[in-house]
Parts: sequence; structure tokens; C-alpha cells
Amino acid sequence: MSVLEVKDLQVELMTTDAVVRAVDGVSFHIDEGETVTIIGESGSGKSTTAMALLRLLPDDLAVISGEARIAGQDVTGDRKVINQLRGRVVALIPQDPMTALNPIRTIGRQMTEAVRIKYPKLGRSEAKQRALSLMEQVHIRNPAKQFDAYPHQLSGGMLQRVLIAMAVSTDADLIVADEPTSALDVTVQAGILDLLLELQEQTGIALLLITHDLGVARLMSDRIHVMKSGVFVESGPVTDVVDHPQHPYTQKLLGAIPELGPWHDPALTEPSQPGPYAVGDVPDSGSVAPQTGSTEASGSAASGAKLVKEASHG
Repeated sequence: MSVLEVKDLQVELMTTDAVVRAVDGVSFHIDEGETVTIIGESGSGKSTTAMALLRLLPDDLAVISGEARIAGQDVTGDRKVINQLRGRVVALIPQDPMTALNPIRTIGRQMTEAVRIKYPKLGRSEAKQRALSLMEQVHIRNPAKQFDAYPHQLSGGMLQRVLIAMAVSTDADLIVADEPTSALDVTVQAGILDLLLELQEQTGIALLLITHDLGVARLMSDRIHVMKSGVFVESGPVTDVVDHPQHPYTQKLLGAIPELGPWHDPALTEPSQPGPYAVGDVPDSGSVAPQTGSTEASGSAASGAKLVKEASHG
């Protein structure tokens, strides 16, 4: 059964100069217990997709169209629908743990508030006990002490564990994790990813993961959607996309992963082709035209739908 179904989602953002279509007709679904990842460079539209699904974009700046159903309910229309689902059926792990929490409230107060959104009839003592249990579940050391701490007194990794605990506290069917490790030190990232995998195995929760890191996507995902300039250019099971990438952009993402090997001076290597397009520098042939250096003819003016179809794995 699908926890999330998205069909032809479009998001137009109002700027001072023009209307920008940040998301251009994406469709995908997530089943129970499944992890689906949207991966792409900064500005590709991946976080905008997630924020549109949760209706966290301001109405006066963003126009959302298409269809998106969470637990069978359409969230693209009346805001009352998503307001009832958010914090109960769907939860968010935000990108930056250092700014996501209220700096003048203790961790414990914010944890118990999250618990009581889903379970408003819980008393203060019961909510505290559940919060402490959740903090222990996400491997926060000495939860009783951290319960009374303020956000600035905890490390970034510890704050991210708090945010994960708050998301899990809702017993949601779906968690949206927006770059959950990008603001963390590399040494902390692996622990957070292991924690998400552990919690998913325990609870069977579905996960929509937003990331620019193909290594993270490879580790966490069942299926991957590669996003560029607001559209999916390649979609499929993680092993197919990572091991047999079809689209030049996916191939370039894989080629950008650092590898251990003999050192060489890049100044001695003369590039034979110009580099990839800069963000926003879209060629006339279409927003998903092959990048410079690919074996495909860039002048073919291929449509986005055709490219997505060609690069789709099953």
C-alpha cells in the first residue's frame, strides 16, 4: 500500500523578476516501509518538492498544482488536510539541527510538545516519560540530563538525534528527511544514517529522503529519483541507477564521488570539454538536455518526458 502518491506535481515560485517553475511535473510513490530518495545538486528542486508536499511554502510565493496524497488524502488543496496530517501521519526531519529547535525552550519541553501533538490526552508526566524513552531509543546519552538542556548546550549530532526522536514520537506513517546529515561532521553522519535504518527496521516507517550525496542515497534507498532543473531525469531501483546509470547527469554525479587513488596534478590534465552547466544556466534545447561532454547529441532538443522514459529502470 502506498503511503505517498504524487502525480504531475508542479511548483511555481514568484520572484521579483519572473515566475520560476521549480518543480515541473514529477510523479512518484512510496510504499509502507520503503525508502525513496530524491537526489540532485543544489537548486535542482528536491527540497522544494518536499516542502510543497508538506505545504511549508508560503501561499503568496508558491503555486502548487497536480496531485499528492498522503495516507490517501489529497494535500494539494485545502491546507486543513495537511495541518491534520502533519505531526500525526507525516513528520519532518529538517535540514539544519542547529536552527530547527527553539533556542529559549529546553529539549524536554519541545520533546513533550511533539509527543502531545499526536497524543493530546497524555498528562505531563506521561509525556515526559515517553520523551525520555524516545531519547534513549535514539541513543542520546543520559537522557534525563539532556531533557533539561537547551539546544545550544548540545552538539549538532545530538540535536539531530533529538529531531529524529521528535519525528518518531508521532508514530507517523511517513518521515520526510531533508538533507538529514548535510550540516553534520562526516564522523557523525554515519551514526545518524545507521540510526535511521535501525528505527525504520523497528517501526516499518516509510522514508522520503532528500540528499545531494549519492553515497547516502546508495546506503539508504530502495528506489532513487535523480532530479535536475525541476524534473526527474532518471528513476529506478537503487542498484540499477547506481550500477547502471543511463542519463549523463547521473553518470556525472557518480563521477563526482571522490575515490582513493594515486595523486595527480589536475593542472597537468588539459580538459578536452567544457564543464557542466552552472545552476540556472539552462540550454535552449530544454531543462534536461544532456550536459556538455555526454555522448548524446545536445542539439536533439529532446523533451524531458522522453529523457525520463529513456533513463527509467523498470
